Amino acid sequence: MNLLKEGIENRSIIPTTLTKKLSVDNHIQTYTVYKIRLDQLYYNDQNDRIATWISQYKAENGTFHMDSEDKEQYNRIIQGFITESNPEALKKTQNNIELIGQQEAGVVLTDGRIIDGNRRFTCLRNLEQITGKTQYFEAVILEHDIAHNAKQIKMLELLLQHGVDKPVDYNPIDRLVGIYNDIVENKLLTIREYASSVNQGEADIKREVEKAKLMVEFLEFINAPKQFYLARTMNLSESLKDLYSMLSKVNNDESREDLKNNVFAQLLMAPVGDTNRYIRKIGKIASNSRLLDEYLAEQLDLTEKVCDVLEQHPITTEKVINEHIRAKKEIQSDFARSTEKWISKADGDASRNRPAQQVEKAYEMLDTIDMNIFKKMSDELKDDIREKLDLVQGLLDSIRGELDV
Repeated sequence: MNLLKEGIENRSIIPTTLTKKLSVDNHIQTYTVYKIRLDQLYYNDQNDRIATWISQYKAENGTFHMDSEDKEQYNRIIQGFITESNPEALKKTQNNIELIGQQEAGVVLTDGRIIDGNRRFTCLRNLEQITGKTQYFEAVILEHDIAHNAKQIKMLELLLQHGVDKPVDYNPIDRLVGIYNDIVENKLLTIREYASSVNQGEADIKREVEKAKLMVEFLEFINAPKQFYLARTMNLSESLKDLYSMLSKVNNDESREDLKNNVFAQLLMAPVGDTNRYIRKIGKIASNSRLLDEYLAEQLDLTEKVCDVLEQHPITTEKVINEHIRAKKEIQSDFARSTEKWISKADGDASRNRPAQQVEKAYEMLDTIDMNIFKKMSDELKDDIREKLDLVQGLLDSIRGELDV
């Protein structure tokens, strides 16, 4: 289907005097903006904003792809995802469009797939249904298709969604899914290309890739491979960030693997109400290598009990988690009790070690003083330093006296 040619012939597409400048495959070009009748368009099921919703639909319907043959049915399904992903933002956008019209032109491909503007398209569909009046989506039309220009289209989509001053309101898990799919799974983009498209540093994207890999490992651990919607419903974004930070501080490979599995088990069991805060506190234990191994040894039996429970449920769904796995209240209580005990020990160690750390920091600060600078000082400034050194010396004598008691 050639949307532009057929649309102009049957008047479903109307050229406007507006233009939009785009950079496609590093080539900047000015494109004409068209008014496109809504029935000529369809949603982009590869939009990162709804990545977890698409995974949920596929899991619940036992399918590997979204069927777009029945365009209206397909659009109704994805319209629901767009609405559920952020109803407040949708309402705000719809009110603006109703009041002053569409202000930012979208981008569509020659077959009608919307690359940028899925939310605006949703608002216009809603308004058409409410008012009964035919609505038009304003967009430029690219002579590209998703099959042969996947890389260029994805980079353009990322640039439009992320590489602008206004932040995009993606759910953090949806963003991780997009990063995993584009960089790790499909190898569509390199880390450098992705970073360039979203206007971020490569180090930041590398960190996001590692978090995305942890998300995938967690889902495999709980017998729900690539069921990304579970990571969204379990609100794992902050916990994955904290786990990544913890693991980066552990040098022993065996301890790192044990810690990862232990946190995975606790994320699944949710021993306390605020899971993100609970996991963050485990970081105190992970920062103490001596305590970490003892903590993991004590928790090993609990982690194994979780694995035993998972063996009873080869396929993990949200219902299985809520009604069966998290129904094991004894395991939850034992996890929480043990973890709180070791957090208290870590806090105690930190308090005991703090004086040594502060003394070391004070030495490092004094050691940075350039001795040659004293030759250039006034006598008044030298006297001031001598007074402060006397205070420091007095404090050092007091500390040494306490140590010798």
